[in-house]
Amino acid sequence: MSDKEITENEEEEDQIIELVDDDGKVIKFRLLDVTEYKGEKYTLLLIAEPDENIAEDEVVIFRLNEKDETLEPIEDEKLLEEVFEFYQAEADGDDEEIS
Repeated sequence: MSDKEITENEEEEDQIIELVDDDGKVIKFRLLDVTEYKGEKYTLLLIAEPDENIAEDEVVIFRLNEKDETLEPIEDEKLLEEVFEFYQAEADGDDEEIS
């Protein structure tokens, strides 16, 4: 996969991000969160519109390249799991602080 261009929709409250896949198809995502793991920032996205290739509850993770304003795909499955587990632990910790 190639780098993905970030195009933010004007509707800030929904935080819709449109990504263009390798075939030129625009896919809309909702921004779930941005987390920092081992000195790198990662975006966690949820599909905003039905798509046959992405489950409705599937979290899609990209490395955030702030310098180039791009989202970079992550091919390393282990890294994807580590980032997601880190995010879940942080989210669980935030929930406990609120209670």
